[in-house]
Formats: sequence, C-alpha cells, structure tokens
Amino acid sequence: MANTDTIDLVAKILLIIGGLNWGLFIFGVNLVTIISFGVDIVAKIVYGLVAVAAIIALVKLFKK
Repeated sequence: MANTDTIDLVAKILLIIGGLNWGLFIFGVNLVTIISFGVDIVAKIVYGLVAVAAIIALVKLFKK
C-alpha cells in the first residue's frame, strides 16, 4: 500500500490545482484544460482526482 505521506502530498498538489483552476476561471482560463492538453477524458480524470483529494482532506480534517 502507498505511503500516507505520498498520498497526502499528491492530495495537496491536486487541491492546489483545483484551487488555482477556480481562481483562474475568473479570467476565463481553465487550468485543467491546459494540463490535459484539451483531451476531454484526461480532464475528467483530473477533475475526479481533485474531488478524491478533497474527500481525503475532508476526512483528515474531521479525524483530528
């Protein structure tokens, strides 16, 4: 099984991507589309991973 520190790091990176995506949306820029090179299925996977990262962060928030 993966190291929890690695999972936490990946979750934090994905949450940063999600937050930046929302922030850049104000200027009409979609960071996920840029990262995925416009490939729709890759963008959906990134959005899904960001959602999973948010769930991980939420669970950790209430565990402490």
